[in-house]
Order: sequence, then structure tokens, then C-alpha cells
Amino acid sequence: MKFTLSWLKDYLDTDAALDEITAALTDNGLEVEGVENMAEALAPFTVAKVKEARQHPNADRLRVCDVETANGMVQVVCGAPNARTGMTGVFAAAGTHIPGTGVDLDVGVIRDVESAGMLCSERELMISEDHDGIIDLDGDFPIGMPAAEALGLDDPVIDIAITPNRPDALGIYGVARDLAAKGLG
Repeated sequence: MKFTLSWLKDYLDTDAALDEITAALTDNGLEVEGVENMAEALAPFTVAKVKEARQHPNADRLRVCDVETANGMVQVVCGAPNARTGMTGVFAAAGTHIPGTGVDLDVGVIRDVESAGMLCSERELMISEDHDGIIDLDGDFPIGMPAAEALGLDDPVIDIAITPNRPDALGIYGVARDLAAKGLG
């Protein structure tokens, strides 16, 4: 059975950390098969704003973007058709590993223009298979905010195995009740 930490906390009033909760689940006889925490996987990615997007001087399908990041202004060469002035997106600085492509970013030169990072698509972050353009965030997100938080992916998903003798753990209420009886809330 899979459930998010926030869903569990709807039924369990606790300040316990994720590790404490997974340890208590195992102690209660519920095998934790895994925890998927996108906030950890997307930790290097942050919210950034494109201050100016202009045509690349040596390529028809590329744009040169001046991107405001938490560490100041950065120039990024972008091939996405939706890159435009004023958009808010997800930024990966040089030195970041891009999970969807397996590439480690470096500062590079693309057609005689330096690029010191990347504006990311959903496929590059392994959120979906969408690669039609870079992520365009709707809303007023502060620059430097973790991308997982802005995308609503900062809630860990816990996967537990249910044995035949534990029908009480087939619902979130039963799991929360067991953890409360264990003293976690």
C-alpha cells in the first residue's frame, strides 16, 4: 500500500521524522518496501526567472536567456520553443546531474555563446515524458525556492507490504492508529 506522509499526518498528530515513522512501521510488523522522496532527488534544482530571452546570434532555434537565480544572474542557451522573457522555470546550475538524461552539466559554449546552466523540462527531471518545452511555473514563486516544493513534489511516498494477518493496515486510519499506539502521536 502506498501513501504520502501528509496523508498519514491527516490522521496522526506527530512531529516524528520520516525515518522514525518508517522504523516504527517496521517495528509494528509492516514491512516498508520503499520511500520515494522527490524532494531529495530534486534538491539541486531551484526556481528561477528569465529576465530576458533573445534570439541566439548564430542559431535559428536557440534562445539566449538571462536567468535570475538565487546566486545572481546566469546566461543560459536554451533550445526550448517556449523560452520567453518573464517566465518562471526550474533551473539547474553547472555541476548538477540531470536525472532524465544522465548528463552532468558544465559551463559550456554553444555556437560561440557561453551557457552556465540549464532550464529544465519535466522529462529531464523524470516527472513525466513531456519534453515539448521547459517547465513554465504558474504562480508567484520566490527565486531560489526548491523546485520540488514549487512543483508540489515535496511529500514523500511510503510503500508498505501488507501481510494477510494485518487487515487493519489496509487503510491509512489503521496505519495511523498503530503508530499512535506505538507512541508516535
